[in-house]
Amino acid sequence: MPELSALAWVLLAVTAASIGISKTAIPGTNTVAVAVFAAVLPARQSTGTILLLLILADVFAMISYRRHANGKALLGLAPAVVAGLLLGFGFLAIADDTWVRRVIGVLLLLVIAITLLRRRMGRQIAEGGTHRVAAAVYGTLGGFTTMVANAAGPVMSMYFLASRFPVKEFLGTTAWFFAIVNIAKLPFSIGLGLITVPGLLLDLVLAPAVIAGALFGRWIADRIDQQLFERLVILLTIVGAVYLLVA
Repeated sequence: MPELSALAWVLLAVTAASIGISKTAIPGTNTVAVAVFAAVLPARQSTGTILLLLILADVFAMISYRRHANGKALLGLAPAVVAGLLLGFGFLAIADDTWVRRVIGVLLLLVIAITLLRRRMGRQIAEGGTHRVAAAVYGTLGGFTTMVANAAGPVMSMYFLASRFPVKEFLGTTAWFFAIVNIAKLPFSIGLGLITVPGLLLDLVLAPAVIAGALFGRWIADRIDQQLFERLVILLTIVGAVYLLVA
């Protein structure tokens, strides 16, 4: 178990709760969690530690919204996400971490701008060619960013937001997407030495906070307005992109 100050434990506990909330109510707060864990723990250890907490929160989100996931959307994204994961794994071996974060931040801002422009023009991701192109672009970018920085949340939020999913369908599809992707990342993380015994022990301590946050998020989701939900998603995505640019 790593030696941490009382303030560090408080920050990690609050952040762990926010991970639960992000999975069952307000996507986007994960990026803040990534920042806090990276600041409190060694960088490599923080990546593996937070991955296991994300998977725990994914399980609760999947259970909560098991009837709301859009399976067709998930299948359409699968090939591109796999390609993005492989690209990200290879890119990690040759690129500087700081440079990678900057590139991802710029890409996220571009995704946000395109999504907002489409919404202003009254358009959304539709069936046919446009849908396939969007799935390929967002899916590849999502797989890439989740592999190199655990930062696919903002990317995929923009995709599902552009698809105009209702709140629970948005949350259900997101939950299944990230549960599958995060589990797929485990072998890569173990191979890179990111999953450690101290990290596992820390996860055991923080797990109750994740569960509490997930349950509280479920309560919020039953009461949140669709328009407020979409605005929060956009705001937190912008925060995530800016964090990656300045971190």
